[in-house]
Amino acid sequence: MDKLQTAREHFSKLVEEQLARVAKMKEDTGVVDYAKLDKIIIGCCGGDGIGPAITLEAERVLRAVLKEEVENGKIEFRQIEGLTIENRIAVNKAIPDDVLAEIKACHIILKGPTTTPSKGDGPNIESANVAMRRELDLFANVRPVSVPEEGIDWTFFRENTEGEYALGSKGIMIDEDMSFDFKVITTQGTRRIAQAAFDFAQKNGKKHVAIITKANILKKTDGKFLDICYDVAKDYPDIQADDWFVDIISANLINEKVRNQYEVFVLPNLYGDIITDEAAQIQGGVGTAGSANVGNKYAMFEAIHGSAPRMLETGRQIYANPASMIKAAELLLRHIGHAQKADQVLKALKAANDTIKMTGRSDGATGAEFANCVISNL
Repeated sequence: MDKLQTAREHFSKLVEEQLARVAKMKEDTGVVDYAKLDKIIIGCCGGDGIGPAITLEAERVLRAVLKEEVENGKIEFRQIEGLTIENRIAVNKAIPDDVLAEIKACHIILKGPTTTPSKGDGPNIESANVAMRRELDLFANVRPVSVPEEGIDWTFFRENTEGEYALGSKGIMIDEDMSFDFKVITTQGTRRIAQAAFDFAQKNGKKHVAIITKANILKKTDGKFLDICYDVAKDYPDIQADDWFVDIISANLINEKVRNQYEVFVLPNLYGDIITDEAAQIQGGVGTAGSANVGNKYAMFEAIHGSAPRMLETGRQIYANPASMIKAAELLLRHIGHAQKADQVLKALKAANDTIKMTGRSDGATGAEFANCVISNL
């Protein structure tokens, strides 16, 4: 078979898969109302590297603040093992089938970081995060960043199921001289992330949504994203919408003269990943930030940093800072309707950050000591 025919067949299969995904989005039945559930099941999935250590501490904080709800049967915690790099390599899947079944038996997932093998490190296994977002249709990655003393109060709505990440493990090498990767943007995928961003702005008194693309270069994909976001904006006349290229916004976020003018951002997948890491660094580092991954049926909450395998290799996981996972737990509480408890956790987390010295090494506190401080301040 010649190279062109191989490429045609490969691309044709990708298009068929994405058309099926579009059809599935069109059949979506709507949002789960957690207030109407007899019991909310929270699955705790440690992942690998430092993941199990910091997830355990975040779970302890959740159990403390939700003690009454657990005792009266309104909340149930479940442990989900097996989302380790070793297990995933053994079955050559981003998420082993039995683990995915356990995840889908829960309403909410508190998830620790997971490792994705780089080229040369092992089999071409897709990111567990990417696979989970796809399998649970967690289309909105919501990442808040706050630095009150500098007037920064940002909320990022990163599209979670499309862009380069959706097809990142499905590129094709034509020959030794040429390789292709792919990016996909759909009407349905863009419209729902745009609506999520503008709904949030409207409900939280925000007046500005910035649409981030590189539509001057990627005219078909980013151009489509931009057009649909502006179309959604027409339904929110009280909110100012404007657009920025991703390179310019990355510069503006470190420009102290203008950065406090931004409030809500809506971005395609890859740009959202990059820009929110930059924003987290302004807040104090990626270790300070949690994120929500929200769909209509499921939601998953996690830190935005990686699994730090070197800390595990050197036995330092007990010194890993759980602040990002506790921040994720705070977002989880807010999502299931416990805003007052989320405020308690946020206040207690600030007290711990002001009190406990975390260095990632034995000259600082352990993650358990940090979590104990949070719990004592609830």
